[in-house]
Amino acid sequence: MWFFKKAAEPEDSLMGTEHKSNKPPNTAFRQQRLKSWQPILSPQSVLPLLIFYACIFTPIGVGLILSAKGVQDLTIDYSHCSTKANTGDFTDIPKKYVHHNFKHKVASKARWKLENEDDESKCILEFEIPDDIKDSVYIYYKLTNFYQNHRRYVESFDYKQLLGKALSKDELTTACRPLRAEGDKIVYPCGMIANSMFNDTFDQQLKAVGDSNSDYELTNKKISWSIDRKRFKKTTYNASQIIPPPNWRERFPDGYTEDNIPNIHEWEEFQVWMRTAALPKFYKLALKNETAPLPKGTYSMAIGLHYPISYFGGSKSFVLTTNSVIGGRNMSLGVVYLIVSCLSGLLALIFIIKLFFQPRAMGDHAFLKFDEETDSRDNNDLALREIL
Repeated sequence: MWFFKKAAEPEDSLMGTEHKSNKPPNTAFRQQRLKSWQPILSPQSVLPLLIFYACIFTPIGVGLILSAKGVQDLTIDYSHCSTKANTGDFTDIPKKYVHHNFKHKVASKARWKLENEDDESKCILEFEIPDDIKDSVYIYYKLTNFYQNHRRYVESFDYKQLLGKALSKDELTTACRPLRAEGDKIVYPCGMIANSMFNDTFDQQLKAVGDSNSDYELTNKKISWSIDRKRFKKTTYNASQIIPPPNWRERFPDGYTEDNIPNIHEWEEFQVWMRTAALPKFYKLALKNETAPLPKGTYSMAIGLHYPISYFGGSKSFVLTTNSVIGGRNMSLGVVYLIVSCLSGLLALIFIIKLFFQPRAMGDHAFLKFDEETDSRDNNDLALREIL
């Protein structure tokens, strides 16, 4: 019985069995007696820190802004080229669709023209580069109001399939639904990311207008991250096993054959698209030239119009830009550094003024005030409680 067992425990302890105690050991760490540092924040101790922040953040902010201002770029929104551009001659692009930042003023306005050839519409953009660009030149496409960061969208791919493995329908991840298979054929690549891939085409050269310059060559090699080029492998599927995603049917009208199955290990535009963006407005690299400078002059770029934007109500733009140490033209980071340095400097100035006009010695008992009436009332209440 339980009470007999408990009564026998002292006997066990007398027989030599040691009783384990839950009491923590008597050490400084376990008994919370470690030495601690509790700084007293005073104007004298805070001032050096504020001055340090102001002195460090100011040159960093100025450097970031100057670096961003050194970036030269041109952005042309060609979303309405198919409806507002003429099919005959070039016309000026409305000012609201063109934004540029160059060292010198642009003399002529950007123009566009629509061409229809072999059931394909092309938007021809003509623009002026007023400066010799000695830095590397990058061509991006920019999309707005496209939410690649949606949870279901981000997960909509099969990693093993992208590694080249020939997976069956049951082996594919359910994240690819509803684009896993059609009938007995596998959708390759499966998922919504691949299906919604940007498919407007850019000519791999800037064609010079006039005889002053020669064409400027561009390349689509090494535009993806090096780590991404290792994540995508050539598939081991046979053409009879797979079918293109629905939005790829224009590119593969007769489906896949043994000769046209895309090699995603070398298709860097696909690799760039598969790295999803965090914000609804994003840039993705399409072409670049890191070896030759771009002479000033007038150039044209032909863009094949295939990608619809009416489904998501956004826009698509052509972006020609250089880069700086921190990337593209972005003033925000430098402005934030300057705001922090200004606030630190302002607070430091306020503390200095207070030290000069209203100094206070640490531990001055003159600032300690006691209410005698309150103390006497508390003493009377204490005496009354003791009597009761």
